[in-house]
Amino acid sequence: MKKLPADTISQIVTRLNFLYGEEVAEWFIPELEQRIQKYQKAIDKHHFKSHWDEKDVTLISYGDSIQSSSQQESTNQGTPEKASLQTLKEFADKRLSDYFNVIHLLPIFPYTSDDGFSVADYRVIRSDLGTWDDVDKLGENFNLMFDFVLNHCSRVSLYFSDFRADRDPYKDFFIYEDPNKDWSHVVRPRSTPLLTDIPTHSGIRHVWTTFSADQVDLNYKNPKVLLEMLDILLFYISQGSRITRLDAIAFLWKEEGTSCLHLPQTHEVVKLLRDVTDAVSPGAILLTETNVPHEENISYFGEGDEAQMVYQFSLPPLLLHAIHTSNTLYLYEWLKHLTPPPEGCTYFNFTASHDGIGVRPLEGLIPEDELKQLLEDMRAGGAYISTRKNVEGKNVPYEINVTYFDAFRNPGNQSAPWQVARFLLSQTVALSMRGIPGIYIHSLLATPNDHEHVEVTGTTRSINRHQWNIDELEALLEVPESSTHLLMNEYLRRIKVRCEQAAFHPDATQDVLDLDDKVLGVVRVSLDCKQKIVALYNFSKVNQYLDDAKIRPILGEPGQWKNVLYDVEPEREGNMLVLKPYACLWLAVSV
Repeated sequence: MKKLPADTISQIVTRLNFLYGEEVAEWFIPELEQRIQKYQKAIDKHHFKSHWDEKDVTLISYGDSIQSSSQQESTNQGTPEKASLQTLKEFADKRLSDYFNVIHLLPIFPYTSDDGFSVADYRVIRSDLGTWDDVDKLGENFNLMFDFVLNHCSRVSLYFSDFRADRDPYKDFFIYEDPNKDWSHVVRPRSTPLLTDIPTHSGIRHVWTTFSADQVDLNYKNPKVLLEMLDILLFYISQGSRITRLDAIAFLWKEEGTSCLHLPQTHEVVKLLRDVTDAVSPGAILLTETNVPHEENISYFGEGDEAQMVYQFSLPPLLLHAIHTSNTLYLYEWLKHLTPPPEGCTYFNFTASHDGIGVRPLEGLIPEDELKQLLEDMRAGGAYISTRKNVEGKNVPYEINVTYFDAFRNPGNQSAPWQVARFLLSQTVALSMRGIPGIYIHSLLATPNDHEHVEVTGTTRSINRHQWNIDELEALLEVPESSTHLLMNEYLRRIKVRCEQAAFHPDATQDVLDLDDKVLGVVRVSLDCKQKIVALYNFSKVNQYLDDAKIRPILGEPGQWKNVLYDVEPEREGNMLVLKPYACLWLAVSV
């Protein structure tokens, strides 16, 4: 049986002692090594590259975001003739393989609610999506990212069935508490009850349900839960998960009298997951999903010993606010104080995901009155605003439910004259930032708000979870005047340019320029210091002018730099560089 390295065992023992006391490691380590042995041969077949570079770009998609006609017709008639993952593979191979090298598959497992995030079985692919063989084939041309929903699972899972029946080994797999205790300090992401009454063999138990009554929280105070979750993590890596997204990780550990958020034990669990991942597959990456204020979010880097990658949760709402108001002040201030991640770590830069645009990550970054106005404007434009219950028991805004593309529409849901330009500005800024881009498929396809889907599901997040018919999508992509054709082709072109610039390596240095409050300037320098790119963006619908005196010290004379984003050079008026409305310039200098 393969043994863990001695230093890894020592680290894991230290963490287990912190979590559970000194007796657990004696049986836990041999059990863990047996599970590693079970998966190691399959893990070794996947040759993940040891690190990232400027060519790493991730597509985020549900397994059924694109469906064949037979799939949509068979929704209520059983298993379709063609699995959704096969349709996604055909589309990705045909149109995306030259631009993306990673596909993030949102939960692909049997579930009972929340579009996959209430997992009923962690090791089986949903029959309508396909099989593990279909996942493997998708991975022929792309690296894969899997979702690991490890804070909670579905009430119909076998784990929970055995818990309700008081059967080993799962009778202590879930948290149940006395509702009369003081849980007022608990930080909630929802307005639903914290505890849900569940009939069990031992009577009614008040089960902890952070996200919904159907999503029951696992009890990590039981070390057997941690061991089982490690087994699932190893299984995912063995199935080709180069990047594993740790969903809702911040809520993992609960203690009375605390916020039950970001507890030291939670961070220790992440460190332990990292220890094991590094030992069995050094190229595999852990990504933490923590939709919280910025400083809390980046705490999951630890000292370089927790997640290798962390979402930039403040980026989507800050970009939206800056473009919506034509004011870069708050975005600039955030970028100016954005600290480089620890060595061996990077940011995951996204503007949209399957969820809404979180507003908690704006806490402390923009004034309350400006946030209130943004929410009102978004609601007037067709968005929904979902809430959570704060520690005072009040419902407060939690996220904006809208497609990122339609966030730039005019009130009344009418297309804005500058909608495509403003949207492309937001995406191009994200492409140029330090880190790895993550692009939601509905941003790539200029998907509008799907209000009909909301009516069907009764869930406001469905507005941003449209399911495209492949025939309709392909037809749209052949119409040069369609937003989908225009935006996708230009977006892909910009991705291609990005991937050719050494200065956009995820680890390349990043500085922000102090310019006009309607303009943003970001400077990136390649690791070998041979290329510098000055990215300049106009966040307004009128021309902006930059004096040579401000940019010459950085760029040199006009003849010394080249605009790599377009073949034409920027317009000039005398000693001024002209930025057209919502212009994006990537000015490269060889140094």
